Amino acid sequence: MSTLQPWYHGNITRSTAEGLLSKAGKDGSFLLRDSESIQGAYALCVLYQNCVYTYRILPNEEKKLSVQASEGVPIRFFTLLPDLVEAYHKENMGLVTRLQFPVQKEEEPEDEPEPMSLPPQLPPRNFAGSSPGNDNKEESLKGGEFTRTSISDIFLQRLQHVDMSSIPEDQQQSILEYFHYNVAADAEQVQNGNPTLPNLKMLIFNLCKNLNSEITRALPSLEALQKVLEQPLSPGVRLRSMLSVDSNQSVAFKLEQLTRLLYSIEDKTKNAVFESVGYDGGHRNSLIPPVTFEVKSESLGLSTKMFLKVDVESGKLFFKKSKDGPEDKYYVHNKILQLVKSQKVHTKLVIILETEKEKTLRKEFVFDDSKKREGFCQLLQQMKNKHSGKAEPDMITIFVGTWNMGNANPPPNITSWFQSKGQGRTRDDTANQIPHDIYVIGTQEDPLGENQWMDIVKGALRHITNISFKLVASQTLWNIRIIVLAKPEHENRISHIFSDSVKTGIANALGNKGAVGVSFMFNGTSFGFVNSHLTSGSEKKLRRNQNYINILRFLNLSDKKLNPFDITHRFTHLFWLGDLNYRIDQPSTEAESIVVKIKQQQYPELLRSDQLTTERHEGKVFLHFEEEEITFAPTYRFERDTRDKYAYTKAKATGTKYNLPSWCDRVLRKSYPLVHVVCHSYGCTNDIMTSDHSPVFATFDVGVSSQFISKHDPTKDSQGVIKFMNCVAVLTTKSKTKFFIEFHSSCLDKFVKSPEGDNQENADDSIRVRFGSQVELIPIIADPEYLLDQHILISVKSTDCDESYGEGCVALRAAESSYTEFHITLTHHGERTGSLSGGIQVHTSEGKQTEKLYDFVKVERDDSGAPRGKGDHNRSLMSAADFSNPSYMGVGYKSQVDKGWSYSMPDKKANSYTHLAKDTSVGNISPKKTYDHSVRSPTGKASEPAKSEDDVPAEMFDNPLYGSMSSRSKDGEAPQRKDHLSPPETMFTFPKAPEGGAESERGPPVPTPRNRSYTYSDTKPQPIPSGGPCSAPPAPSAGLQPQSYTKKPVVPSRSEGGVAMAGRPPLPMKGQGPGPPQLPQIKPRDYRDSSELPNKLRGPSRPSPPIPKEAHHELAPAQKMGRPMK
Repeated sequence: MSTLQPWYHGNITRSTAEGLLSKAGKDGSFLLRDSESIQGAYALCVLYQNCVYTYRILPNEEKKLSVQASEGVPIRFFTLLPDLVEAYHKENMGLVTRLQFPVQKEEEPEDEPEPMSLPPQLPPRNFAGSSPGNDNKEESLKGGEFTRTSISDIFLQRLQHVDMSSIPEDQQQSILEYFHYNVAADAEQVQNGNPTLPNLKMLIFNLCKNLNSEITRALPSLEALQKVLEQPLSPGVRLRSMLSVDSNQSVAFKLEQLTRLLYSIEDKTKNAVFESVGYDGGHRNSLIPPVTFEVKSESLGLSTKMFLKVDVESGKLFFKKSKDGPEDKYYVHNKILQLVKSQKVHTKLVIILETEKEKTLRKEFVFDDSKKREGFCQLLQQMKNKHSGKAEPDMITIFVGTWNMGNANPPPNITSWFQSKGQGRTRDDTANQIPHDIYVIGTQEDPLGENQWMDIVKGALRHITNISFKLVASQTLWNIRIIVLAKPEHENRISHIFSDSVKTGIANALGNKGAVGVSFMFNGTSFGFVNSHLTSGSEKKLRRNQNYINILRFLNLSDKKLNPFDITHRFTHLFWLGDLNYRIDQPSTEAESIVVKIKQQQYPELLRSDQLTTERHEGKVFLHFEEEEITFAPTYRFERDTRDKYAYTKAKATGTKYNLPSWCDRVLRKSYPLVHVVCHSYGCTNDIMTSDHSPVFATFDVGVSSQFISKHDPTKDSQGVIKFMNCVAVLTTKSKTKFFIEFHSSCLDKFVKSPEGDNQENADDSIRVRFGSQVELIPIIADPEYLLDQHILISVKSTDCDESYGEGCVALRAAESSYTEFHITLTHHGERTGSLSGGIQVHTSEGKQTEKLYDFVKVERDDSGAPRGKGDHNRSLMSAADFSNPSYMGVGYKSQVDKGWSYSMPDKKANSYTHLAKDTSVGNISPKKTYDHSVRSPTGKASEPAKSEDDVPAEMFDNPLYGSMSSRSKDGEAPQRKDHLSPPETMFTFPKAPEGGAESERGPPVPTPRNRSYTYSDTKPQPIPSGGPCSAPPAPSAGLQPQSYTKKPVVPSRSEGGVAMAGRPPLPMKGQGPGPPQLPQIKPRDYRDSSELPNKLRGPSRPSPPIPKEAHHELAPAQKMGRPMK
C-alpha cells in the first residue's frame, strides 16, 4: 500500500531526499524513503527551520511499525504506513514538528522501448481448459484446435526453409508427420500434466535406430579401454551396468554417458603420456621462448649496435655484438638489479647490474621504439618473478576485456583480443607469449550459451599460452555476461568468491540492460569486477548516470560485514568494464566531420565532447575512477564485416536515427591509496568484425599481498596500535544530528566506533564535525610486513538513523615512518558528500618489510637524453628526484585525476639516499644515538632510544611539502627528534614570486619519489623548479635497498645536491678536483636482497613550504613536540 502513497519515495538516497525537502521549503514538509542501514525499515524525513530531521521507522517481530522519536513519548505501533503518517499529523508526537505537507515523488519520464534481445521463450501454453458447460467446452475445443493449428503452422513454415535433400525419405516423412500432427498432441499432454513429450521421444528413437545399435556395440570396447587406463575398475563396471542392463534408457542419456567415457579416456591417456615425458601440459611452468632485441649502446658519445637476448627459462640476459654471435657474456637474474626507464626519451632504458668484481654497473640502451622497450621490461619482470624463489607472488597481471557481440556469433579466431593487438596502446609482439594470471571477459548482447562461450574463450587462451585456465566464476543476466579465468597454479589462492547482477532496463525490471559482477580474494588482496550495459541513446545521458548509481547501490558483492560501503570502497582493486553507451555529444550534422577527425586521429579533440569524460569531470559518475588515455578510434558503430566504415545512420519508422561514432566500450578502475597498479595496454582490435562494436582490451600489473604468517613468537610479539586523532569532518547535509565514525578493516577483529563529534557551524548546506577524542585501533597482527599493507575504511554515520553520510579509505603505509596527516574525500553512493581530515600514527612490532618484485622497474625523470661517459657506474646511479616507480608517476600517460586523498608523508627516498658530511646535521640530536621507529609519534620524540651499530648519528630531513621530520637507521628504523625544534620555515628563505604575478602562479613544490612504489598511476610528473628550494637531494642508488656506505663524507655535485639556498652553510669540499665529483669507492653488494639503509651520514634540514589549505581544515598549523608516547 505504501507504494501508492505520494509521500513514499522508495529507495531514493538520503541526499536526494534532502534536496526534495529543501526545494519544498516549508516547515512540516515530509517524505518517507527506504532505510539505507536496515532492510525492511523506513526513514521519515521532516523539514523544520531549513534543517532536515530523520527518524527511523522500524518493524517489530509482528511486522508492526513504530517511529524512533524523542524520549519520553509513548511508543505507538501501526500495521500500515498510511495509519502511521496520519497519526503523526498531530502535535506532540515526539517529532521536531508535526507532519503537514507531503512531498510528492517527482515524475520520471517514461522509458522508450529500445531494441533488445529477450531471453529464450518457451512455446505458448495458453490452451483453454475443460469446462462443465457445453458452450464453454465447445469454445475450449475451438480454442484448442486453433492453438494446435497455430503451433503446427509455425513449425511447418520453418520446415519449408530447411534443406532436407540429403535425408532419407522415410525420415523426412517422420519429421513431417510429427510437426503436422504429433507436436499438438504433445502440447495437449503437457497441458494435462504429462511433460515427457512421448511423440518426440518416439521420433528421435526412430531417427536414431542405427545410432542406438552402434552405441550398444561400441560401449564394451570403450569400457575395456578405460579399464586399462585407470587403476580402480569400479567406475567402468558401474558405467556398464548403467548402460547395458537398462535398455530403456533414452538415446540422449546413452550419448551423454558415451561422451563422458570418451572424454575420460582422452584425459587419462593424455595425462599418462605427459607424465612419462615429464611434460605438464595443463600447468606449464613457462614456454616463453628466448627473445632477442636489437638496441643501440651509447658510450662516450658513440652509438654501437648490440643485441640483448632474454631467456626467461634459464634466467639469463645475454649481451651480444651480433645477432648470431657467441653467448659468452651474460648476467643471471639475481645480478640484474634494476631497470630504469627514461621518461623524456621513451626508447631509452638503463639497466643496473652487479658485476663479477662486485661493482655496480650502469648500462644505457636505446630501443627501436617504446613498445620494444616495454616488451623487454615485461620479459625481464617475468624472469625476476619466475626465479625469485618466493612461495607467493606479490604481483600478478590481469587482462580485462569487454565486447558487445551484437547478437552475432564470434569469428573463428579471436586471439588478437587476448594478445592486446590492434589500435591504441598495444602489447609488443615480443611479449605475446607471456600469459596473464587472470583473464576477465565481459560481453554484452551475447547470443551464445554460457558453456559454448566458455569453450571458445578457453580454447583461444590454450592456443596462445598452452595453459588450460580454470574457471573462477561467471555470472549472466540475459545477454550480459562476465567470466573470470585464472591460471591453475592460483586455484588455491582464490577464495571468498561472490557474484551478483542488477537489472536497469525498463522500470529496472528488465535485464536487457544492467550489470553483472564477480568478486574474490587473491591471497590477502580483494578484487571486484563489474560488467555493465547501460541505457543506449545519445540523449539518455542522465538515464545512464542513474543506471550507474543503481548498480553501485544494489550490486551485492563481497562480505556482508562491509554493508555500510558500496562496491567502490569494498575492494582493493575494482575494475568496471562494459558497453557504457556514453556518446560523443555533438549534433548529428557533424557526423561526417567526426569521421574525418577519426581518420586524422584527432582523438583528443573528439574526447572533449565525450559524455563520459564530461560527466566524470563534473563528478557525476565514476568519481575517483581512473581510465588510461584513449589512443584508439571510437569502437561503435561500425558496419559489420569491416572496420573501414562507420554506419552512423539507421532508418526507423519514425525517421532516421543517428548513432554517431563513439567510445561506448570502456575499462575503468579504482584502487585503494598507495597500492601498486600499472596499465600496460588499453586499446581495441582491428580484425574482429562480426559485431558493430570492436572488442576492447586493457592489461594491468597489480600488487597483491600474501596471506601473512608471522615468523615471530606471537606471545612475545609486541602489540600494535593504530591511532586516529584530530579528525574533522565537513559534511554536505542539512541535518542537525550527531555523528560518529566507524572504522572497518580486515586487520581489525571487529569494527570500532568513535565517540560522538561536536557539531560546528559551517557554510550553507554543510556542517563541520570535530572529533576531539583520540581513537585507538588494535590490529590482529602488528608485524609491519603485514600491517603496512592494510587499509582502514572509514564511515561517518549519524546517531539518529545509523546511516552513512560519507565513506573513505586511509592507507596505513602513509604512516610508515612518522605521524602523518591525511585529507580524504567522503563519498556516498557515488556522490561527493564531504571530506575528513586528521592525523594517523602507527605503532608496529619489530620487523622489516621484504622487497617487492614490482619495484624492479622504475622511471627516470631525466633532464636530457644525453649519453653518459665511460666510468659513470662509479658515480651516483640516480638522483633522488630522477626515478620512481612508473605506477607512482604515471609515466606521462594520463592527465591529472582527482584521487580523493592526500597525505603529508615524509619523503623516504630523499631520506634514504642523501649522503652529506656529519657536521651538516640540523637539530638537537645526539650524534651518538639513533631512535626506534616502531613508535611513530606526532611529538617526534621516541621513548626508547638505541645506538646504531657504529654509533653514528642518523640523517634527518624535512619533507619538502609538509615539513615532517623523520629518518632511518641501519635496520630501516626511523629516529625521532629528541627535543622541540622551531618551525623550519624560519630557517630558510624562499624565492619570490615573479613580479606582477600572484604567489599561486609559482610552480607547486614537488615531492621526490618515495623509496617504495606508492602507486598513483594516474598523474603526469610535475615539472621540477630548477634551482628552487624543492630541488631534489642526491640519491646515489637506483635500487630499493641501498648499499652500505663507509664513513667517508661524500661531496655532492651541483646536480646531486641542488642549488644552495639562502641561509644554508656551505658544504665541506674535501679534495675535490676538476670535473664532476666522484663517489668514494664503496663495498658493493646486492642491495636488492638487503634491508639495510644508510645511517652513518646526516643530511641538512630541508625547507618546508606552507601546507596547502585544501589538505588541512582544522589541524594545528605546526606539530608540537611534547612528552614521549608510552
